Amino acid sequence: MNALHSPCSQQSPQPPHGAPGTDDPAVVVTRISDTAWQAVQDDRVVGSGDASRRPDGRLFVSADAWHGPVFDRLVAAMAADLPEPLHTVTDETDHDTTAAWQRAGFTTVRREWGYLLPTDPQATGLGPVRPPAGVTIVPAGEAEEGPLRALDRVIHAEVEAGIGWPAMPAQVLPCPAGTTVLDPTRYAVARRGDHYVGLLRVAPVRRPRIGLLAVRADHQRLGIARALLAHALESMHRGGTTTAWADVAESNTAATALVEGIGARRAGATLELVRH
Repeated sequence: MNALHSPCSQQSPQPPHGAPGTDDPAVVVTRISDTAWQAVQDDRVVGSGDASRRPDGRLFVSADAWHGPVFDRLVAAMAADLPEPLHTVTDETDHDTTAAWQRAGFTTVRREWGYLLPTDPQATGLGPVRPPAGVTIVPAGEAEEGPLRALDRVIHAEVEAGIGWPAMPAQVLPCPAGTTVLDPTRYAVARRGDHYVGLLRVAPVRRPRIGLLAVRADHQRLGIARALLAHALESMHRGGTTTAWADVAESNTAATALVEGIGARRAGATLELVRH
């Protein structure tokens, strides 16, 4: 099997695959780079696939094809080229796509709930929430990059030593190996004395998405996460945004209680599947 390289690297196209899954020999799948595959029929591209190595080390694949047999051939080709385990995500309501991945040997390992969070402090009840004594909130765009990256490394190490990244949201961060803070201006942080002890990242998408909310282990259960969330949602509300989005793993009961306690509405679910 071939090792996956950086998403930015390229390699010469490999010989096309003759994988099972369709009785139409005219469909040819070729690996066109380290992370991309293409299905061609009669000189037309009829499907594509790609792979991404995420910062937590998990290898995720995706495939896009109009017809089931082409999808099957694409996934078989990627599985032949890549080391397992392989991961993918689907919308829980997209039963056809989920069934197609299951046909290829993938099984569901976790569910993430998607929540719509109100931003109005009167709706969330977070208006009176303030940081605990000695803690201040540094707004997004004002955090010092060095201390922010240092806090991010500490939190990542604590997650790896504790619940592990498989229990964290299955998000894609297209960044160089070892880098998890792509844009420091997207982070609000909690500061205690000279140290950053908590962070919240908001992703710049159509609806603001809370991508990560985390507090150092030795500063948890003090109300810091709740204060960070109150600050972020109130800032969005002042900017004219009425709702934000957050993904919460079904197994994360503390996070579920936090968002549901401020009136968040469950609005979807994503499944993570894996092939060993």
